[in-house]
Amino acid sequence: MSAEDIFTQRLNKAEELQSSGVLPFGERYDGTAPIADTRAAYNAEADEEEEQPACVAGRLMSRRIMGNAIFADVRDSSERIQLFISKKVIGAEQFKMFKKLLDIGDIIGIKGNLFITKTGELSIKVAEYTLLSKSLRSLPEKFHGLTNVEQRYRQRYLDLIMNQDSRKVFQQRFQIIREIRKYLETKGYLEVETPMLQPMAGGASANPFKTYYEALSSEMFMRIAPELYLKRLLVGGFEKVYELNRNFRNEGMSRRHNPEFTMIEIYEAYGDCRTMMDLVEEMVTTIAENVFGTLKIEHPDGKVIDLTRPWRRAPYHELVKEKAGEDWFDISHEERVERAKEMDLFVEASWPDFEITNEVYEKLIEKTLIQPTFVTRLPAELVPLAKACPDDPSLVDVFELEINGQEIAPGYSELNDPVEQRRRFMEQFERTCEEGDNVNEKVDQDFLTALEHGMPPAGGMGIGIDRLVMMLTGAESIRDVVLFPQMRISK
Repeated sequence: MSAEDIFTQRLNKAEELQSSGVLPFGERYDGTAPIADTRAAYNAEADEEEEQPACVAGRLMSRRIMGNAIFADVRDSSERIQLFISKKVIGAEQFKMFKKLLDIGDIIGIKGNLFITKTGELSIKVAEYTLLSKSLRSLPEKFHGLTNVEQRYRQRYLDLIMNQDSRKVFQQRFQIIREIRKYLETKGYLEVETPMLQPMAGGASANPFKTYYEALSSEMFMRIAPELYLKRLLVGGFEKVYELNRNFRNEGMSRRHNPEFTMIEIYEAYGDCRTMMDLVEEMVTTIAENVFGTLKIEHPDGKVIDLTRPWRRAPYHELVKEKAGEDWFDISHEERVERAKEMDLFVEASWPDFEITNEVYEKLIEKTLIQPTFVTRLPAELVPLAKACPDDPSLVDVFELEINGQEIAPGYSELNDPVEQRRRFMEQFERTCEEGDNVNEKVDQDFLTALEHGMPPAGGMGIGIDRLVMMLTGAESIRDVVLFPQMRISK
């Protein structure tokens, strides 16, 4: 039978129910308990004659008709339980309705008593049932979940119904976010909100989504990062702040990238990047223990991520030299280009040295950093908003936390010198602006004015929540941890 034939058949059933006085799309249903709690409440020591009432609601997932009895499975967000429906108990009319007019996928309310079947399965002996919502579309046939990966992403509601592993990942995602907030509250951080719609695309180097605000006759941008607003709050006297929210970047989609993603940025006055290293190390291990009960995270490919502290700390230049040669930073530009090509990297002679070096890092080194590693002391050109290292102004006092071959969290000793910040902004935009652009218009002058009023020294950090969840759950794609990922529009 085709999907449309099934739809028509079920629609006819809904009309038949309506005509017989049964609402096919019901109303409030009181008194229910989660199925998991109902199962846990069963007293195996009680006398056989003692009633153990149960009231649950959920989706009908299977049924087996056996003469004057029906066995069925119903599932809610917590668990599943078997139903035993007897014609003798509920009456011929109700039994006939369940048998003829209810379908797998319908949402029902159940009242009855718990008991153990002859096969030893905890079940509910149904005393009465209520149809709460008629499912007009059939569920996928395979009880073990959707096999079409793209369908799982496009129709997440079906994925959540059919795939309990998928449901578990999202439950863990929200537990992780809850634990982050709990942890930061114990450390005295204040959660704040800053604009999602911004007049300038600042705080990170990325291509923004643009829109037009008609009331102000002005081009606006969906934010790529909240950083510059959070630093304004440091200037204003908020000393420990964070924001956990969405960022938007008009760039490609991949296994690790979604154009709309969740990130937390954290700032602490009077700290530095080492403050942030200690913070993220303790926070992630606390989350792992509270949500997963272990510091050893097993992935489907056999890798085990060991989050036991302390985590490795490795200077960026040392990692590059291990891969590209001890003399990498001593050779000429031409030799560097040639050696990069020998390592099968695509580089051009016109690229500055720091970009060639970063190509070595991103393409050849980052993917090898499986266990937690703080990569420190990066080239200043890569991070224009961070303080220089006191012993080498060509490097900045920052880290990138790498786990399972991808960046989880960058952290900085924040630059609070307004003169140096202006110089770096100008240098950055002169390098990236197109011919004819006014560099001064690209610089956030109000942010620089805020810095000129004095910003305390501070540590700052951003954590990609989606990637953190991927690492902790063993998910292989960012689409497996985002409920409704962006997809190419179907035609």
